[in-house]
Amino acid sequence: MSERGFFSAIKSLFGRHEVGLLLAAVVAVVVTALIDPQHNYYYEPASSAQNILRQAALLGIFALGSAVVIIAGGIDLSSGSVIAFSGTVCASLILILAPEQIQAGGVPKWVLAAAIGGTLAVGFLIGTLHAWLVVRVGLPPFVATLATLVGLRSFARAMCQGVTEAVRGSRSTQIQVYDEAFRYLGSSVAVPVTLFVLLTVATWVLLSRTVLGRHLYALGGNEQAARLCGIRTDRLKWFAYVFSAVLSSLAGVLYVGFESAANPQTMGRGYELSAIAAAVVGGCSLQGGVGTAPGVALGAIFLRVVIDAVNKIIKTGADVYQGLIVGAVVVLAVALTQARDGTERRGGVLRSPLGWTALVTLSLFAGAFAAVAGPNFFQHPEEVSRKGLGLLAATGTAAALLVLNLASRWRSPRALRH
Repeated sequence: MSERGFFSAIKSLFGRHEVGLLLAAVVAVVVTALIDPQHNYYYEPASSAQNILRQAALLGIFALGSAVVIIAGGIDLSSGSVIAFSGTVCASLILILAPEQIQAGGVPKWVLAAAIGGTLAVGFLIGTLHAWLVVRVGLPPFVATLATLVGLRSFARAMCQGVTEAVRGSRSTQIQVYDEAFRYLGSSVAVPVTLFVLLTVATWVLLSRTVLGRHLYALGGNEQAARLCGIRTDRLKWFAYVFSAVLSSLAGVLYVGFESAANPQTMGRGYELSAIAAAVVGGCSLQGGVGTAPGVALGAIFLRVVIDAVNKIIKTGADVYQGLIVGAVVVLAVALTQARDGTERRGGVLRSPLGWTALVTLSLFAGAFAAVAGPNFFQHPEEVSRKGLGLLAATGTAAALLVLNLASRWRSPRALRH
C-alpha cells in the first residue's frame, strides 16, 4: 500500500466524531485522576487500565452487533437476555458433558470447544428467529426483540434449574464453572481485548469495504429505495440479526468465564441498553444508515471510562448513579451530533413553552441530584452544603441551556443557507 493510500485508509477509519470521542475519553480520565481522592489512576495505572479495557472489550463485542442492526435500520433489544441465555447454555453443556470436572477443574478441551460451539450455534438460531419474526411474520423489530428480551431470560432460568436437577438431583439458580482454562477466557485482558480488536477491524472492513456493507447502509437509509434497486433486503436483515445474536452469544461465553458462573437472573441485565448507548455515542443514528465500527468501539470505551470514573469518584453506592450519568451522556452525545450536522430546530432549542418548561425541569433535576448525591464527590462530604450544591447545579444547568439556545439560534440560519 502506498503512503497516500495508507493515510487515506486512516482518514476513513477515524473521522471527526471518532477523534472527538477519543479526546473526550482522555479528558474524562484526566478529570477523574484529579478528582478521585485516592488517585487510583496515578498510583495504580496498570490495574485501572486493564479493568477499563476488559470491561470495554466485553461491552464492545456485543455493541458491534447491535450497531450493525441499527445501521441496517432495525433495533435489537435482546442483547442482555441473549447473553444470559447463551451463558446458561454454555455452562449447561459443560455440566452435562463433564459433571465431575466442572466442580474440580480440568474440564477436557473438547468439552469446552463443544460448549462454545454449541453456544454460538444457539446465537445463530436466535438471530434467525429474530429475522423470521421481522421479515416473514411482519413484527416491528422493537416488538420482536422485546419478546425475546423477556422470554429468553425466563427460559434460561427454567433451563438452569432443569439441567441442575437432572444432573445433580437438586435445583439451582446458577451453574458454577471452576475450570481455570475456561475462566481465563473472560477474566484475562488479552482474550477479550484481542477478540474485540479483531471483531472491530472485521466489522469495519465489512461495512466500508464490501458490497454487503454498502447494502446495509442503503437498507438503513431507505429500505424502499434499496428494494427497488434490486437489493435483497430480507437477506440483509437476516445477516444483521444473526451477526448481533452471535456476538451476544460470544459475549455470554466470556461473561460466564469472567464470573465463573452462569446466573441467568442477573447476568446481562440491562446490557442491551448499554449496547445501544455505545452505538449511539459512537455516532450511529437510530434512524439507520449511519455509523462506523471504530466509532462504536470508541463509544464502548468512552462509556466504560465514564462508568469507571463514577465508581472511582463515588465510593459508596456508585451503581445507583451509573444509569443516570450514562443516560445524560447519551443525550448529550446525540445533541452534539445534531448540532454538528446542523439539524437544530430553527429559533433555538428553547423555542415555545415546551422548551422553557424543559429548562425548568432539567434545572430542578440537576439541583436535586447535586443536593442528594453531590457530597459523595468530596473527600469530606459532611462539610459540604447540600443546599449550596443544589442551587449551584440548578443555576449552572439553566445558564448552560440558555447559552445552548443562543448558539442554536445563531447557527440555524447559517445552516439553512448551506
